[in-house]
Amino acid sequence: MSELRFEGVSVHYGSRRRGTTAVDGVDLTVPDGAIVGLVGESGSGKSTLARAAVGLAPVSGGRILLDGAPVRQPGPVQMVFQDPYSALDPRMTVGASIAEALPRGSDRRAEVERLLAQVGLPADRAGMLPGRLSGGQRQRVALARALAARPEVIIADEITSALDVSVQGTVLNLVRDLQRRTRLSMLFISHDLAVVRYVSDFIAVLYRGRIVESGPAGEILAGPRDPYTHELLAAASRTKE
Repeated sequence: MSELRFEGVSVHYGSRRRGTTAVDGVDLTVPDGAIVGLVGESGSGKSTLARAAVGLAPVSGGRILLDGAPVRQPGPVQMVFQDPYSALDPRMTVGASIAEALPRGSDRRAEVERLLAQVGLPADRAGMLPGRLSGGQRQRVALARALAARPEVIIADEITSALDVSVQGTVLNLVRDLQRRTRLSMLFISHDLAVVRYVSDFIAVLYRGRIVESGPAGEILAGPRDPYTHELLAAASRTKE
């Protein structure tokens, strides 16, 4: 079982009087073996919540639990960032970047090749520098690097927003395929509801640091209750047109 749970999580920056609350009392569960899509506009607190889960943002209130215990850092929750180029050391080969995340004692060469194959890249990419790869290929490498740590949960933060539209679909298909094969729990974050609904089993809508609506994807899409969710659905429909 690999259930990630946020219980009343808040993230506050600055002083009480002059600070900013980026995340405000969020309750959210990522069930074992499921993809939860977290959607909201820029500045809603999505990335802050993700960073809190991996220890990159301070939690000022509440708890983040994995299978009922506090999440260890560094630990079984791995994050894939929006910009794969900045997430990879440009001076390290693809193979070295992936191998760096592998547990000790692994057959590194064989594992790197296996992980590259898992994300749809040939073994010869291991000897290349990130700058020689396309954006979509770099994002595949970032996914392979996250998988190398043998996580129980992956957080994908806007991983298609920096990619060309023609490439986004292939990465989304890869995410769905990986999750089905590995049964990893995943929190998939995007500002685009059209993207979120393509991969998600459950959807949670974040607005100004708070969850305003959540539930099974089919229910949220078929009968949204919150006005903000209606706005996101309308925007997704216009994009599709």
